[in-house]
Amino acid sequence: MEADAGKTVSVDGGAANERAGLVPVPQHRRAALGSVLAVIRAARSVALTTHVNADGDGAGCEAAVAAWLAREGKRVAIVNPTPFPPLYRHLVEEPAQIVDPGTVRTGEALRHADLLIVLDTSEVSRIGRIASGLGGRVVAVIDHHLPSTEPIEGTIIQDETACATGELVYDLVVSAGVPRPWPAPVARGIYTAILTDTGSFRFSNTTTRAHAVAGDLIGHGVEPEDVYRRVYAAVPLRRIRLMQQALARLETDAHYPITWIVLERAVMEQTGTTTDDLDGIVEQARSVDGTEIAILFRETVDGSTKVSLRSSGAANVNRIARQFGGGGHVKASGALVPAAPAETVPRVLEVARLVLREAGLDTRSRDQAPIAPA
Repeated sequence: MEADAGKTVSVDGGAANERAGLVPVPQHRRAALGSVLAVIRAARSVALTTHVNADGDGAGCEAAVAAWLAREGKRVAIVNPTPFPPLYRHLVEEPAQIVDPGTVRTGEALRHADLLIVLDTSEVSRIGRIASGLGGRVVAVIDHHLPSTEPIEGTIIQDETACATGELVYDLVVSAGVPRPWPAPVARGIYTAILTDTGSFRFSNTTTRAHAVAGDLIGHGVEPEDVYRRVYAAVPLRRIRLMQQALARLETDAHYPITWIVLERAVMEQTGTTTDDLDGIVEQARSVDGTEIAILFRETVDGSTKVSLRSSGAANVNRIARQFGGGGHVKASGALVPAAPAETVPRVLEVARLVLREAGLDTRSRDQAPIAPA
């Protein structure tokens, strides 16, 4: 789905791009992309942001857009509500563009920006402290999640059929007519965004077009082995310690195909880990044979519970997340619940069981004995 609130400009995403060897931009995205390009071209100074606890899609898109717009002569700042993930800092060509959240520079960067571009979310609540700077500002939103009940107002390209926001950024750069070959930071950032959000091209959001775009980015000089090494093969020991603790806390429902992990705040403190080290832990729960819904419950600093939900099949975990004020995709969603894990876990599990019953998936395989925490 798409919406746009700005002036539409011409976007050449068809035959000319095909002749140039690019992956053509889908017809249904071109008007919204043109509107976003119009507000970008009108700006001299741009601030980029994404959701709290940025992932590879949000951070990769920021790095790619920052490198592209800097070459267009625009002043660029990356102003996230939470610290830019160390794992993806190598993608940012100019480290000085990254503004530490909550500092004086954050306010200055927002005040001086003609345009704020929000990437990989369209929800006000998901951009944390940055939301206070939305009023009276020119805003562009680029996102591939389902529409929010609390949307960010602005000029929008939103399409949940895209495998990642990185795919939409690819379309934006194609539509802008950036000469080939693209700058390495642009191609590398988009590739990382798509790679991580498709789970290395394993998840159901991996499409024919996702592979085609990735192939084109490799043609721009992206080296898949180098990206893999930087993202997946440079794991700090503390993260391995956290994984040990997580697996020891893995549980399964005796009657429903649900697998979950609960991580108390003390575990993060003992292992010296941060939210950046949580990537992939919920996938360990999803990998258990017979699991239809996998959940990671993480206690936050203030005692609330961050809930990350994944579906392995027909179960719609977005329905579960929305029951608790969250959102996301049909097969990958999340919510922040203002209650401790002891209270949150049974509530979320009850809704998950209801979703499974309604989907006709309410019986765990007889071969799968329930697992209790070690």
